[in-house]
Amino acid sequence: MATASQTTIAPTDAELLQAQADLWRHSLYYLTSMALKCAVELHIPTAIHNLGGAASLPDLVTALSLPQSKLPFLRRLMRLLVTSGIFVSDSNAEVETYRFNPLSWLLVEGVEAEDHTYQKYFVTATVSRHYLEAGLSLADWFKKDLPAPLPSPFEELHGVPLVHETTKLLDEELDRIVNEGVAAHDNLAIGTIIRECSDLFKGLLSLTDCGGGDGTTVRAQGVP
Repeated sequence: MATASQTTIAPTDAELLQAQADLWRHSLYYLTSMALKCAVELHIPTAIHNLGGAASLPDLVTALSLPQSKLPFLRRLMRLLVTSGIFVSDSNAEVETYRFNPLSWLLVEGVEAEDHTYQKYFVTATVSRHYLEAGLSLADWFKKDLPAPLPSPFEELHGVPLVHETTKLLDEELDRIVNEGVAAHDNLAIGTIIRECSDLFKGLLSLTDCGGGDGTTVRAQGVP
């Protein structure tokens, strides 16, 4: 409990200006997730890849079959995605071009490379309506005196646990993309972990893949 002798020190003008900027940033940060979702649904990373790894705004408008009237809005979308670290841009050239980086490389479809795992479904699952609704109900979840074992906000709202075999009872499409997303995440991670953390596996004779489901861990190469 705070003591009565404590006093509140008013922020300085500079601190208030920074606080206001931070408040805007945190309040609107969901737009970054929505912009990423939009980029995935429009297949922007794949379009850049198909255009040779770099694309201007007119290139993207044509490749994505977008109305020319949307070019100014595509510029704003790409600016947000660049500042968020999802793409990189070459603004020093006569015509600004956009390229993918390691993050957006994971969102390029159709790449035949051993170290590439298409992560589209991880994005679409985590920004799905059901996930967002659980987040929007978080304050209500805190207010409820729920019996033990406490359900997560997702389970309390939707009636099924998060990432569970009963998810299909809620929404079969959600269950599919969640499973695809988790599999894509795990399929990328296991190979990377084995290569980058090989010392951890020295002396091991066997591994157990818990919940993998498709045998990718068994097929992973490079175990010392």
